Amino acid sequence: MAEPTLPSASPPIDSALVRTLLAGEFAVTAEVVPPLSGDAAALIAKAQPLLGLVDGLNVTDGAGARSHLSSLVAAGLLVREGHEPVLQFTTRDRNRIALQSDILGTSALGIQNILVLGGDDPKAGDQPDAKPVFDLDTGELISMVREMGDPGKLPSGREIESPPKLFIGAADTPMDPPADWAPDRLASKADAGAQFVQTQFCYDIDIVRRYMARLGDAGLTDRLFILLGTGPIGSARSARWMVKNLWGVIIPDAIIERIEGARDEKAEGHKICIEYIEQVREIAGVAGVHVMAINQDEAIPDILAAAQAGPTFRTART
Repeated sequence: MAEPTLPSASPPIDSALVRTLLAGEFAVTAEVVPPLSGDAAALIAKAQPLLGLVDGLNVTDGAGARSHLSSLVAAGLLVREGHEPVLQFTTRDRNRIALQSDILGTSALGIQNILVLGGDDPKAGDQPDAKPVFDLDTGELISMVREMGDPGKLPSGREIESPPKLFIGAADTPMDPPADWAPDRLASKADAGAQFVQTQFCYDIDIVRRYMARLGDAGLTDRLFILLGTGPIGSARSARWMVKNLWGVIIPDAIIERIEGARDEKAEGHKICIEYIEQVREIAGVAGVHVMAINQDEAIPDILAAAQAGPTFRTART
């Protein structure tokens, strides 16, 4: 299986995440939710424990359909502190004019990685009367970002003086593929210009294997760097909540029962996350993991330190 490569039209990107992936090493990203605060120190304090532990740090964009410190501003502040942001862009809140302006802003702030998402429905947030925009869908936004970089023009045809050169990501949800299933939606994102993927949680390792095998059969692991979503599970109750409330999350009953039967549910949930990272490291086509921690940000450094202590963690993938 060939390693994915950046499109030939894209110049080298000075990104730690890109360098790790192109070297065939196992990449790790995590995420930080900007605080509901106008104080930069609050954001920097949340991100500081992950400095040097991850290849990219996702900055969420209105996660849960709730207001936070501007994701673009937050990512710019993190660049200044030495972090490697992966700036999330949702299509929910801005029309194409505002999105184009913010995409140009990424280059001005030294941000080089973005993840394109639709965004949570405002009805799920604390201001359900907010009106969603969705001027573009995710594929259209990916295509627009690619064209802003090369040939360096807006959709209107106006030439950009200094085009943004971005590493473009998309999201996907692992599933147990039926016999007649094909990953058409993900393929369309790759066609639009996506270069890497971060996925939703799936703690059923057999499903992950079948999902990745099908992506390989479709040629997508040769076109996209796939980072599988994972994270610490705080308790059996938390696991059940995630399955019920977070679309696409898969946590097998056996995993929930294992956590519920443990003397320390949180420690067991953390152990399961470490085991998962070790297991997916061996699956063909997996380029890395994306670690998300719901209300457990403080757990990520210890989990990553334990996972990265393995002797083969950073070796080139087979």
